[in-house]
Amino acid sequence: MSLENQYDSFLKSQSLWKEEAFFNISLFHLEQGISNISNVSNINIPKNEVLGKRIELFFEHYIHAHSRYQLILKNLQIFRNKITIGELDFLMRDVINEQTLHVELVYKFYIYDPEISTIELEKWIGPNRKDSLLQKVSKLKEKQLPLLYQPETISILRELYIDINTVKQQICYLGNLFIPFSYKNKKIPLLNNECIQGFWIHSKDFISEKYNSYLFHIPEKKDWILNPTPADDWVTYNSIKDMLENHISKKKTSLLWMRSKEDIFTKLFVVWW
Repeated sequence: MSLENQYDSFLKSQSLWKEEAFFNISLFHLEQGISNISNVSNINIPKNEVLGKRIELFFEHYIHAHSRYQLILKNLQIFRNKITIGELDFLMRDVINEQTLHVELVYKFYIYDPEISTIELEKWIGPNRKDSLLQKVSKLKEKQLPLLYQPETISILRELYIDINTVKQQICYLGNLFIPFSYKNKKIPLLNNECIQGFWIHSKDFISEKYNSYLFHIPEKKDWILNPTPADDWVTYNSIKDMLENHISKKKTSLLWMRSKEDIFTKLFVVWW
């Protein structure tokens, strides 16, 4: 897929929650129709650059293209005794509000596992069960945001003539959510339902009786934020099953794009666990 398509999908991404009081974190929202997609080709992104780095470069491009913001610096590493203690994602200026912003950027894919706990938000986990929404929010609040107030950071910002007490911290927390098929057409509590992009199943449930009539495509991870199109390379159930078995043997969850005979497209995580 083209860089323009990836950037357009990034711009359409939604915040995982809408109410700022929800996690007591101020949110930074992307505005639609702001950035000039035709200039995206100017972004220097290596062909095989990972998705996380692409998202970071897309956000930087968005800031440069937005008349409201001026980028001061990005990826500011903070050292203590020559050891890195953390990094600030973006420091920028809101020229309308005359406000300096420290923005941490997050883009995540979570699946909803109803069998986890009785606490609703603990049910949102990474596809490989290596992380979770609450773990990431906790890290933001306990480590990444407090980094701004460390003596080493204050010293650097003072050299930039920035008063730490005037800096407003925000999180740009974007993502895609995936739910069980049994939750189709149900409202998910607490989080932004506009982020729901597809479904997930266990690998043992990916059987011929249910899926043999569909065509499939395994997108590269850098294309996970995109929507499927007829132009993609589609293969049969038997072909995709062989690819999946290789992933499952490595305990690797796969994202599939699924296409029906009626050209209805679905995003589907097939988990190994």
